[in-house]
Amino acid sequence: MRLRTPLALAAAAATAVSLAAPSYAAGNGSQHDYTMAIIGDVPYGAEQIEKFPAWIDEINADPDVRFDVHLGDIKNGSTRCDTSYFQWVKSEFDRFSDPLVYTPGDNEWTDCHRANNGAYNPLDRLATVRDTFFSKTDQTNGRPQHVDTQASIGLPENAAFSRNGVEFAAVHVVGSNNDMAPWTGIGKTTPTAEQTTEQASRMAASITWVRQAFDRAKSTHGRAVVLMMQADMFDPTYDVPRENNSSFDPLVREIASQTKAFGKPVYLLNGDSHIYDSDNPLAPGSKWLSFYGLTEGVTNFHRVTVDGSDNNKDWLKLTVTGASEPTPLSWERIPYQH
Repeated sequence: MRLRTPLALAAAAATAVSLAAPSYAAGNGSQHDYTMAIIGDVPYGAEQIEKFPAWIDEINADPDVRFDVHLGDIKNGSTRCDTSYFQWVKSEFDRFSDPLVYTPGDNEWTDCHRANNGAYNPLDRLATVRDTFFSKTDQTNGRPQHVDTQASIGLPENAAFSRNGVEFAAVHVVGSNNDMAPWTGIGKTTPTAEQTTEQASRMAASITWVRQAFDRAKSTHGRAVVLMMQADMFDPTYDVPRENNSSFDPLVREIASQTKAFGKPVYLLNGDSHIYDSDNPLAPGSKWLSFYGLTEGVTNFHRVTVDGSDNNKDWLKLTVTGASEPTPLSWERIPYQH
């Protein structure tokens, strides 16, 4: 598989976290590589559910991997959002021999209003996701390890950690216009008041979380910032109607502003669109600039989309290079053997 290494590339609603390098940042400043496994949009459907344990075993067997990330969507969009299924996925997550950070996707809560998903109230499913996967405050799935989170304001899924001078932040931002698509399965044709309130609150907290990641990187003279979320806000596979992505406006503008001010490499890891991509969607001349109301391109921003859904034939092996290396990240796609 190809090795891809890029070139050198709204209100605050949360209580502040310390801007010092987190004490749990194993490998921070190390001259040795630190390797992670990144997956998303998996398992999708019966065949992948059957294979998922073997795929976990393959990742566990890689001696380089020391940390895992799931970018959301633990089921496909046309199957039920039952609690028993969430509990099964949680049991599989805890088979990871390394710590696992999981950021939820739209399929496990925002889209659960669909009749074939069980016609659930999505906010009920969101509460169940949090109870199932984030019951232990400030702790990863898989092998338990401390991470900073926004649990104090009700978002235990937003996690942050540092490796080799690179700041990582998982941000709960999902497809379906960040849950502003109407809940049609339970008879709604426009967003509900509770839906609008939840989205606005979560987006404000997410923007705060992004700012704090950049603040930590600046205060510690960090090498790079990595943001991780489910939503593909720059899906290259189809023409996105403006109204379908409008809820992402404040976040994209904040990321663009913070990235330009930081002046060092910034990476976005996302799932959602299911096809591997490695690009800069905010480069000068990109259609996404006018789409999101930006007047200037951002040259030090790089986005990677992981394979998923029916295209989930590999996992992304992401390496945070030793602190003396000029390029902070490198990655390759590792095919599954089962």
